[in-house]
Amino acid sequence: MHGGGWPKGYPTDFMPEANSPGSTPLEGLVVLDFSHALAGPYCTMLMAQYGARVYKIESPEGDLARTWGPPFVETGTGEHAAFFLGLNPGKKGVAIDLKTPEGLALCLELIEHADILIENMRPGTMTRLGLGYEAARLRNPRLVYCAISGYGQDGPRRDDPALDLVLQASSGLISMTGSGPDAERVRCGHSVADISAGMFGLIGILMALQWRERTGEGRLVDVSMFDGMLSAMASNFANFMGSGNPPEPMGTAFPTIVPYRGFPAADREIVIAVATEKLWEAFCPAIDRRDLAAHPDYATNRLRVKNRGVLEPLLTEIFRAHPAAYWEARLKAAGIPCSPVRELDAVAADPQTAARAMLQDAAGFTVTGLPVKLSGMDRSRQRRPAPCLGEH
Repeated sequence: MHGGGWPKGYPTDFMPEANSPGSTPLEGLVVLDFSHALAGPYCTMLMAQYGARVYKIESPEGDLARTWGPPFVETGTGEHAAFFLGLNPGKKGVAIDLKTPEGLALCLELIEHADILIENMRPGTMTRLGLGYEAARLRNPRLVYCAISGYGQDGPRRDDPALDLVLQASSGLISMTGSGPDAERVRCGHSVADISAGMFGLIGILMALQWRERTGEGRLVDVSMFDGMLSAMASNFANFMGSGNPPEPMGTAFPTIVPYRGFPAADREIVIAVATEKLWEAFCPAIDRRDLAAHPDYATNRLRVKNRGVLEPLLTEIFRAHPAAYWEARLKAAGIPCSPVRELDAVAADPQTAARAMLQDAAGFTVTGLPVKLSGMDRSRQRRPAPCLGEH
């Protein structure tokens, strides 16, 4: 799949691995990863998980995520930021000074033998270094070049600096995230703009590879965190376009379904999702309130949304009468989607997490597993740890 054999004199460790044919879907693909922090490294982590040969190209100072701690974890190779270890397993570490003629020449030579290049620097940075898409395409017309940025490679905000927090604000996400309209607006608890961009990056790369399969030509994949957030909020924009009203924070509640939110049980919160009339009919007996099923104010979801101001406080008092485990057992028995609000220690200990091999050991540090299971692929195969700076 890659552009040819590696140049003479390269370390053996820098050559594609010999794997059994078809053992992993991205096997044989060679990736040059010039990205840093989160969006790009998450994308290339996924590629490494599915068999691509990923070379993490860092400056002599290293990816800034190497400094993002605490926590820092002591491993057999020294102390490392847990953030970096969790986003870079399975990659090969190469340190190159891109600001020197020798570093530029080496990178251009590597590009000739790669399938994919990914970077998430400010637009124009790679071009100034001599490694932009046009320069790379001249050296390798089959190269798929993925550029992830805050606002994309064109448009009036192209050069605006952006990190996940900024994109959560500029995309409108923070405006609708909080416990209520008068409460403080809050950031989503995980870096959703970065992670979405990483996933869209992989989608774009796979589409460009399919294009290359048909035409023999590579493509520029332009991924914007801003675009990704707007696409991911398609349902929010649909409601806004339909009503003309920007959504407001509603805590765990949902604007178009009731009951669909968290309720405080006697010991902790439990969330329920009664999204159909059939579920509503099963829900009412499960909470010992059969009378609510055909109540003229609550008989349909449209009515329940209209009268949520009365129904939700009523349900709150019902749920406060018993612990979350009690309600979980009753609701699950009735087929109602529900879950107590859990912390990560409980998620890590969940037998479902183990059954799906979603936490795996990478030389002493636990990392996340394959998010997509493919038949015939070992979902719990051994993971290599994140590389030390310039290790390979």
